[in-house]
Amino acid sequence: MNALELTLLYLAAAVLGVVVCRMLKLPAMLGYLAVGVIIGPNALALAQNTNSIRYLAEFGVVFLMFVIGLEFNLSKLRSMRQHVFGLGLLQVALTMLIATVGSLALAWVLPQYWVMSWQSALALGGALAMSSTAIVIKLMQERLEMESEHGKRVIGVLLFQDLAVVLLLVLVPALAAPADQLVSSLGLAALKATFLIAILLTGGQKLMRWWLTLVARRKSEELFMLNLLLITLGLAYLTEHAGLSLALGAFIAGMLVSETEYKHQVETDIRPFHDVLLGLFFITIGMLLDWRIVIERWPLVLLLTLVPVLFKLLMITALARMLGATQGTALRTGLYLAQAGEFGFVLLTLAQQNKLISASMQSPILASMVLSMLATPFMIMYSNRIVMKFVSSEWLAQSLQMTSIAKKSISRDKHVIICGYGRCGQNLARMLEREGIQYMALDLDPDRVRQAAAAGDSVVFGDSARLQALMAAGLRAPVRW
Repeated sequence: MNALELTLLYLAAAVLGVVVCRMLKLPAMLGYLAVGVIIGPNALALAQNTNSIRYLAEFGVVFLMFVIGLEFNLSKLRSMRQHVFGLGLLQVALTMLIATVGSLALAWVLPQYWVMSWQSALALGGALAMSSTAIVIKLMQERLEMESEHGKRVIGVLLFQDLAVVLLLVLVPALAAPADQLVSSLGLAALKATFLIAILLTGGQKLMRWWLTLVARRKSEELFMLNLLLITLGLAYLTEHAGLSLALGAFIAGMLVSETEYKHQVETDIRPFHDVLLGLFFITIGMLLDWRIVIERWPLVLLLTLVPVLFKLLMITALARMLGATQGTALRTGLYLAQAGEFGFVLLTLAQQNKLISASMQSPILASMVLSMLATPFMIMYSNRIVMKFVSSEWLAQSLQMTSIAKKSISRDKHVIICGYGRCGQNLARMLEREGIQYMALDLDPDRVRQAAAAGDSVVFGDSARLQALMAAGLRAPVRW
């Protein structure tokens, strides 16, 4: 198969996978994984996972790390420090510790199925600690839960996981060193990473702002885009040849750009490259899955799927509850973060390339991660029913919210209901006030609701789902969108 035929095959498979997932209202990433399994060498064998394709797919991870770097800034981390460095730190550290011990125990109990050194177990623990940023954030955006109590905790944990990936990308290759050189390899990798990051972040921000300003003055979108690709891939190349990883350089590039006034323009420009190449990466991950091994060792696959999901669910729920969340919020946080993540695939592939995990073990682990991600949309979709079933106080809390909304709206007539009281919602409210039209606003951010109530605005905590429930219960209110 020549290059053009291979390219057409990948494009056709990607389009088909995304269309099917959109029809089923599932994340596109699951479609990429599925078509990778189907066209891969272990199924229809329409395409081979060649070195050139794998290297091209690595660019998807590069741009993913770049976009994550764009999201990091000190003010954001400071405002979410309790969730990021509290819940997030505990989740990653405890997951890695318990997963490492559990993997070694499983190797002792089932030596015929599971062979694992402590270095391999630690690398696998890092992969299992990750959750899917792409799936969870997408679903929370669609459900308008980004500013909810559980949404803030979920985002905080995902932010720390993204930070932990930077360290794990350095740690995993160092673990492959011989035992007598392990300490020196870890020390050297940490020293190189610290030195490189310090140099880039010390003077790199001013240099980046000066350079992007110089390029922007040329008023050429083509030149700005080319320059952006050069910076991202150039820093990735620099860190790779320093003995680290492509993804680490891309992350640093994103952090440097995030401190400039061009951040939002860059996010818009880089998105097509990020989405397409990341899709190619997930196709190549799917091609690694050997379904024959999965069928032969299905009890192990089932064990590797259920145990990590239940473990992360219970642990995150307990940690969130310990750090002050209500029972309902804690359980929702656990349900949203119980699955494996895309960076788990990255770390698993890196461990396999460094011979920390054998190919025979990779397929069951990979299959279990894919299955947990396939279950995630359904876990989130039915999260409210699950919480209502297991947390008795949640029904009362939601009833109080609905009663509050009903009390404030039932006495009004010919009013406008504003779903979301952010910048646009507040502007709409001011316009309605000038026209003498009554309104009631719903918002999921409790801090925003308190501030609005202090200012005398008619805002209550809730969302469109609460409103629909009230309407179904008999509250008749004209709604204008």
